[in-house]
Amino acid sequence: MADQADPFAVIIPAAGQSIRFGTGRSKLLEELAGEPVVRRTVRAFLQRPDIKSVVIAAPTESADALRTAVGEHAEDDRVRFCAGGATRAESVRHALREIPTDLRWIAVHDAARPLVSQQLIGRTFDAARRYGAAVPALPVSVTIKEAQGPLPAKVLRTVPRQTLWAMQTPQAMRRDALESAYAKCPLPLELITDDVQLLELAGFEVWLVEGEEGNLKITTRADLRVAGLMLGDVHS
Repeated sequence: MADQADPFAVIIPAAGQSIRFGTGRSKLLEELAGEPVVRRTVRAFLQRPDIKSVVIAAPTESADALRTAVGEHAEDDRVRFCAGGATRAESVRHALREIPTDLRWIAVHDAARPLVSQQLIGRTFDAARRYGAAVPALPVSVTIKEAQGPLPAKVLRTVPRQTLWAMQTPQAMRRDALESAYAKCPLPLELITDDVQLLELAGFEVWLVEGEEGNLKITTRADLRVAGLMLGDVHS
């Protein structure tokens, strides 16, 4: 079992195009209760003493806008920016190369999850230190049908939901496991939709811990309004 004081580096992929948000600009720059979404996300980790590095993978064309949105936190010695990739997995790999080599633990967190709690981060990190890799998850509560789209499409089967879990972030793991998983990945990186999926494909164990409903990912403008209401912003 790892020393509980082992520090983490955090990778924040921020190179997505925010197509589903529908405004033509990055959702990470949108204001949430008076602050840009990405600033809240970054601050959630910088306030922790066990975070020694934060790398934000940003699109080249909007890196300056993201840096401005991060605000005073961009001046923190632990924060750096790097060029994002064409896919999430490529962005994470780019950021991994920017992390000091003495940091043995990595967490990857969605830039669009600004309401992540310290309790959730803590239990995910603790479980990763104990088991090697951990992810917060929520039970799937809706009925899932398998079909070959696009719709309309015939139902092939109903998928039992008792063993299904919806993934959240941060996803935490050993650095050497993640590096090994990238080297062994049998799939094109554009097919990797989840950070710990790389570890699973390489044969590493991944453990789930309790997620939180409040740790929502902002994908649409409706999500942003919900997040604002959760923060008590009556203007959302």
